[in-house]
Amino acid sequence: MENESLVIYVIVVLCLGAVLIMSKDKMPPRMKRGMALTAVIMIALAFVFIIYSLLT
Repeated sequence: MENESLVIYVIVVLCLGAVLIMSKDKMPPRMKRGMALTAVIMIALAFVFIIYSLLT
């Protein structure tokens, strides 16, 4: 994976997490759970990609 695309992915995922945290009161409960789960998975993948890029 190229470093530029990794940096863009990490920035986008962290912004998504920040938007979800700031707008958590405006979402319906059913949608809130799905979006939070998606954000957690994407943030975890971002850290895995960062570790992978540091090791290779």
